[in-house]
Amino acid sequence: MKVIPAIDIMDNKVVRLVKGDPKNKTVYSSDPVGMAKKWEKAGADMLHVVDLDATLGTGSNLQTIKKITESVSIPVEAAGGLRTKEIIENALQFSSKVVLGTIAFKNKEILEEVSKKFGKERIVISADQMGGKIVISGWKENTGIELIPGIENFVRLGYSQFLITTVERDGTLHGPDLESLQKSCDIKNVNVIASGGISNLQDIVNVKKCGAAGVILGKALYDGKISVEEVKTLA
Repeated sequence: MKVIPAIDIMDNKVVRLVKGDPKNKTVYSSDPVGMAKKWEKAGADMLHVVDLDATLGTGSNLQTIKKITESVSIPVEAAGGLRTKEIIENALQFSSKVVLGTIAFKNKEILEEVSKKFGKERIVISADQMGGKIVISGWKENTGIELIPGIENFVRLGYSQFLITTVERDGTLHGPDLESLQKSCDIKNVNVIASGGISNLQDIVNVKKCGAAGVILGKALYDGKISVEEVKTLA
């Protein structure tokens, strides 16, 4: 199981939101590149870098993500607000993978075009769920699609990598949504990255038992409740 620290960027600072709410945030650093180097040194397998300004439609931190990819040797997946073909292709010039949510659900044509050009293995489909339904556009728009049928639709199109986040758990330290995670991991030919709610090492054990291919570390890591080194030992 890959250990993947999250670096969420807003106003060029490293922050964590609670339940995706920009009004409920904690700032951890004003040096995203330095943070990336720190997690690489600690032994992270990969970095999950989220442009929250782009997610919320208030700006772009794509150049900062590019700087991060140039500063570390481990893979970096770019996430957040990648909603046009041009921006996605730009991000794929320097990122190992892109995480696509809104555009994956709203514009399959662009998704397919980008996949043909760069390969489906470089596309991670993001399924953020709230109240059992997948939400997009910075968690403001409910698609009405349930998580498992939503994933299965993309599996039929040949996608195998999914990032699953239960928004109600994200940044709360209340533990991961193991039920949704297990159902997602049980789908054939699917690699699931678990995100949201991790609070301690037992949560890591539980996520691994579900069969997750990777786990994203956020608030628990930044608050010092777990370390990359400890999680690596379990993973």
